[in-house]
Amino acid sequence: MEILGYFGAFCIGIVLGITGGGGSILTVPILVYVLHLNPVIATAYSLFIVGTSSGIGSIQNFHKDLIDVKSAFQFAIPSVLGVYLTRKYLVPEIPDPVFYFASLQLTKATFLMIIFAIVMVWAAVSMLKNKKENPVPEITGKKSTIVQLFFVGVLIGLIGAGGGFLIVPALIKLARLTIKKAIATSLLVITINSLIGFLGDLQNIEMDWPFLLTFTGLSVLGIFLGLYFQKFINEKLLKKIFGIFILLMAFIIFYKELFS
Repeated sequence: MEILGYFGAFCIGIVLGITGGGGSILTVPILVYVLHLNPVIATAYSLFIVGTSSGIGSIQNFHKDLIDVKSAFQFAIPSVLGVYLTRKYLVPEIPDPVFYFASLQLTKATFLMIIFAIVMVWAAVSMLKNKKENPVPEITGKKSTIVQLFFVGVLIGLIGAGGGFLIVPALIKLARLTIKKAIATSLLVITINSLIGFLGDLQNIEMDWPFLLTFTGLSVLGIFLGLYFQKFINEKLLKKIFGIFILLMAFIIFYKELFS
C-alpha cells in the first residue's frame, strides 16, 4: 500500500501538469484511503504537496509565456486570505463529532471529506456544461467577486485543496482565458494559496517532513511529464477530461465515506 501511495504521488504531478488542478483531488484520497492518514493531517499535507509541485510547474509555464500574472494575483490575494484564516483558526475549532444523535454521528473526518466531494461535484458540473460563450465582466474592481474569491479560499482551506478545480473555471469565465492559459495561470494561484495556507497549519500539526518531502519530490517529477503531455491534448477534450475525472473521484469519496 505504501508503494501504491508513492506511485500515486507521481500521478498527482501528472494530473496537475495536464489539467492545472485535480492534483489535490488525488492527493487527499491517496493520503486518507491508501496511506491511512487522518483527513485533517492529509488536507494539511495536500496543501504543501500541491503547492510545491504547482510552483515548479509555474516556473515552466513562465518560460512558455502561458501565465496571466495580473489575473493570477487578482484571484490569489482575496482567496489566500480565506485559506490562511481557515487553516489557522477555523479547522482546529471544528468539533469532533460534528453532529450526533443516538447511535448516529458525523465525525470531523467524514464531514471534511463530504464537503470535499460536494465541491468536486459542483466544479465538475460547471466544467462539463456546454454553454455558448457570452461577454463577461472584468474582474477588476468588483467587490462581489472579491467576496466570492475569499469564500473560495475558505472552501480551499476546509478541504485542503489547491483549488485548481475551482480556479480554472473561474479564470475561463471571469478573466476570459483559454483553457490552456487558465490551467497555467491556476498553477501560480494554487502555489500561492496552498503554501500560505500550509503556514496556517504549522503551529497546529506536527509534520512528518521526511515523508512529506519524499511524496512531494515524486509529485514534482510527475508534473514535468504532465506538462509535456498537455501540449498534445485538444482544449475541448482537456476540459471534458478535467470535468469527468473530478466527477468520478467525487462519487468514489461519497461511496467510501457513506457506504463502506
